[in-house]
Amino acid sequence: MSWLKILGAVIVGALLLTVGILLGHFAIPKGGNGRGAPSWVQTVGRDLNESLLQSFMDQVDSGKIRENLKALASQPHMATTKGDEELVKLLLSRWQDPQIGLDSASEDVYGVFLSFPDPQRPNSVAVGVCGSQIFSTRRSEKNVTADQAHADVVQPYAAYAPPGNPRGRLVYANQGKRSDYLELVNMGINLNGTVAITRYGGAGRANKAVNGAEFGVAGVVVYTDPADINDGRAFEEETYPNSWYLPPSGVERGSYSVYFGDLLTPYYPAKGNIGGAPIPTPSKEVWGGAETLTTPYISGSMSSSNLSGPVAPASWQGSLGCSYHVGPGFRTGGLFPNTSDVQVNVHNQRVIKNSSNVMGFIRGSEEPDRYVLYGNHRDSWVHGAIDPSSGTAVMLEITRVLGKMLKEGMRVWGVHRGATIPSEFYSKLRERSVAYINVDISVFANATLRAQGTPPAQSVIFAAAKQVPGSSMSVYDNWRNHFSRISPSYGVIPNLGSLGAGSDYASFIHYLGITSMDIAYTYDRNKTSARIYPAYHTAFDTFDYADRFIDPGFTSHQAVARTVGNVLLRLADSLILPLNVSDYGEKLDELYSAATQGDFLANLNANNLSLGPLKAAIGQFKSVAADFNQRIMKLKEEESPSPLQIRMVNDQIMLLERAFLNPQAFPNQYYYSHVIWASKSSDQATFPGLADAYTSALETGDWDQVRKHLTIVVQAVESAASTLEAMA
Repeated sequence: MSWLKILGAVIVGALLLTVGILLGHFAIPKGGNGRGAPSWVQTVGRDLNESLLQSFMDQVDSGKIRENLKALASQPHMATTKGDEELVKLLLSRWQDPQIGLDSASEDVYGVFLSFPDPQRPNSVAVGVCGSQIFSTRRSEKNVTADQAHADVVQPYAAYAPPGNPRGRLVYANQGKRSDYLELVNMGINLNGTVAITRYGGAGRANKAVNGAEFGVAGVVVYTDPADINDGRAFEEETYPNSWYLPPSGVERGSYSVYFGDLLTPYYPAKGNIGGAPIPTPSKEVWGGAETLTTPYISGSMSSSNLSGPVAPASWQGSLGCSYHVGPGFRTGGLFPNTSDVQVNVHNQRVIKNSSNVMGFIRGSEEPDRYVLYGNHRDSWVHGAIDPSSGTAVMLEITRVLGKMLKEGMRVWGVHRGATIPSEFYSKLRERSVAYINVDISVFANATLRAQGTPPAQSVIFAAAKQVPGSSMSVYDNWRNHFSRISPSYGVIPNLGSLGAGSDYASFIHYLGITSMDIAYTYDRNKTSARIYPAYHTAFDTFDYADRFIDPGFTSHQAVARTVGNVLLRLADSLILPLNVSDYGEKLDELYSAATQGDFLANLNANNLSLGPLKAAIGQFKSVAADFNQRIMKLKEEESPSPLQIRMVNDQIMLLERAFLNPQAFPNQYYYSHVIWASKSSDQATFPGLADAYTSALETGDWDQVRKHLTIVVQAVESAASTLEAMA
């Protein structure tokens, strides 16, 4: 999926497809300059144009979004394939159109390190006895609709899994979390040399293999259990094309790399390999784990349902119509002889191929050195109607409307290259970027808005959502009805989710410290427990699937386009950035509170560790943030506010997120440097570095690491507070 998820899962920025909007928050239509004075003197006091927002939203056309999606999903478009190259041409032609195009558009080429299955030697999971094969998984999904079939549909595979043919007795390891493997060990099961079958969910794809390798597992098979994605429905007549549920032959493809970014060039752009080059082998640390293969749930039913050994815990039971056992090996009298082994055959090929990053630009009128970035990835695993083409279809409609408005003389933003690879444009983006708006999967389903972001983004998303109409209420009110939380400051409000590391925004927030957000429509959690939309990363993710079951009428796509466009214009045109820094205070309080509970606090005290400095730092941040907001209010009340004062507070807002970065905080994790949002393995609900250090200390007794991460957090919060202080 993009710069962070090449081939659908965290890999290179070369595949990002972004429009970056340059912050022209003082911009107005060209012309009308007074004599004897520069134009900014005449225009700098003008604020957001509300009529412009309404005009934009009125022009967003659901029918055109549908047309976009039909074109985008007409054929598979994996990274670097013919279908992907044709999309590059489509995007450039749209953005360079003299009638509705942007100021300019271009492409940049990278030589990216990829992993593909060998077309001559299919990957497979086989069951056999004494060298004879009894069963092997099918090569791809069963064709159930006309638009699903295509010669370029890639066989299911675990991208970046190393080649190999591990063979061993089968064990069932639930979701492949470290705690799941540990549970098997506690049951007395020797995992050394076994093959583990695990369900999607719970742990990241690669972590299932990494965790298994720690306990001696030789191979991992991953399948989608109907309990996790189909609300328990497992029979063909209950699934697509009769409903939105995944058919039994469906296989979720994905990347099994531990890190995002190009695996051969971490922290650097993949430029040296353009045109092809010898392919070095990445380190074991980068590959991280046992040989892995992904398989349909019908294969899961033929294996995990037939295992011997103890009955799996109740929380591990799924919906394959049987009692799950953990193994090792098959039960007597089952589908396979109890002497059968399972062999995982992985024949992935490592290649370096050229890929383009497509960029559109609208240039700023007043502050062209401030960027608002908007983007998503272009490539898909197969047809990719939902992931990512629903996002691309929305992007094309937003840029069509903006391009039309530009041609009509309404210049209100500026656009800079989006989707730039942070490692290549690190300095420029870090010094100039105001925010990154991600619309990857724009519509998971058609029930309600779902937004994720860093705390300052909450205010601008709320303001936009309140203006977008729904069928019977605003997008904001509908969102609050579905996902709400009680805020100490605002009462009942929609819940803004946190950003993880699984999408195109990851490098912008974790590596660059840019305020980021991800906006989409999703399903009603009261009506389905699906982990994600059922056809995710499968050959069933087609235009027909989207048109019939995800968003009939494309009204949710339209709502996302209106919301995102509204956010974008507010960020680009507001006199003072509509990002509320005080909202970080609630998140800091929440993370601090988790560290004051039960055994966590007791163990800290027992090891002479105090949360007092952290509490004081958070109190300082909240006080300074409140003073900062007061300064903003006074500026807004002035008839002719000082351009330099406005520039100063906007810079402070923009740089707040950077203050939480510490490149030395997580030395063993590529790209992660954000002290608040970094990835963690601990289930403790506090600051990530502190949580992981605490969990490790319980096992090792090393409380010095806990002390270190307490210091890191205190320093980060104090640094953030100082960023907002008034200049002397």
